[in-house]
Amino acid sequence: MKLIVAGQEAMTPAEFAELAFGYGIDAELFTGTEDESAEDRQARLDVAREILRDLDGPAARFASSLMRTAERRRVLTWKVAA
Repeated sequence: MKLIVAGQEAMTPAEFAELAFGYGIDAELFTGTEDESAEDRQARLDVAREILRDLDGPAARFASSLMRTAERRRVLTWKVAA
């Protein structure tokens, strides 16, 4: 299935978001990485929340859902590992 926005084909989810919202959203800022420390995670979330305040409309909803999804995934991974 092709993802086409405004006549341009998006090859990755990041490209789709960039085409749909008109600018790139750094997904890793809102989702984090598997190997980040608790201190790094807290700093990243602080920055992500600041940026989220500056976003509007669909971009804000997209970034917010990235954060929620990443947190749910971390909780589920933690529960499975326990």
